Amino acid sequence: MIDPVEELKKHTSDTLPMPTVIPGNTPIYQEASATGNRALWVVFVIMLLSSLAFYVMAFRVPVQKRLFHILTAFITTFATMSYYAMAIGDGVGSNKILIKHTQKHFPDTYDTVYREVYWARYVDWSLTTPLLLLDLCFLAGLNGASILVAVLADIIMILTGLFAAFQVDESPKWGWYAMACIAYLVVVYQVALNGRQTAKAKDQKTATFYAAIGGFTLILWTVYPIIWGIADGSRNISVDGEIIAYAVLDILAKPVFGFWLLVTHDNFASSASIEGFWAHGLGKEGTLRVGDDDEGA
Repeated sequence: MIDPVEELKKHTSDTLPMPTVIPGNTPIYQEASATGNRALWVVFVIMLLSSLAFYVMAFRVPVQKRLFHILTAFITTFATMSYYAMAIGDGVGSNKILIKHTQKHFPDTYDTVYREVYWARYVDWSLTTPLLLLDLCFLAGLNGASILVAVLADIIMILTGLFAAFQVDESPKWGWYAMACIAYLVVVYQVALNGRQTAKAKDQKTATFYAAIGGFTLILWTVYPIIWGIADGSRNISVDGEIIAYAVLDILAKPVFGFWLLVTHDNFASSASIEGFWAHGLGKEGTLRVGDDDEGA
């Protein structure tokens, strides 16, 4: 015979008590500390000094041969402005992220994370990475159609990364990230395949140099989305760690790249010389002509 009292005790013991306090309601703030801010100031100074050096190098060659100097100088100039904005706190925003925790016996809980997003960095990249691509494309001698595809794919990559960084929900964030990675593959195709084939049609010294500096650039650019994935994406590293990681990459991808490009290219026996509108304005030839001659040297 079933004892109703014993059955009631049994079912009561199997039921877990409801918590009196629901966890996950305290906001989590992920912000840069003094260490991250000092890193931003250090990179600002490096970019500023590099820009001044590139402008001096540009004035030491004729205007016909300043194409790479001007492009490279503006790369670090925009980076200087970006790092100054981030260092003084003008180029940073906050992204609110809701993290859902599904419970079996309890109501779902949510964590609210507020993480700093340095939007000035994306403005920087949207301007400097196309200029850097132009450096590589002009060095290889790519045609206009390939250059346009590479630059537009690069801009799409940066913009989708920005959208992902400010995305509140987790799933759409990784959708934007996937689009950015696809766009990056288009850039890789243009630089690594088309660019290298075109460079081989030029002299051997240019082809060898392009393979080296192009490979160096693509390796660095491949690390950027990895850092994004473990920083803004999954938040596995602190904001300070994110700042330092990007700082190292930016120094290598801009000042180091720039000095390597300009010093090596200036030592070539024959470097690209642009006449026409670039050198003389519309009052002279009125055309843009690029050749490997030594006119104006």
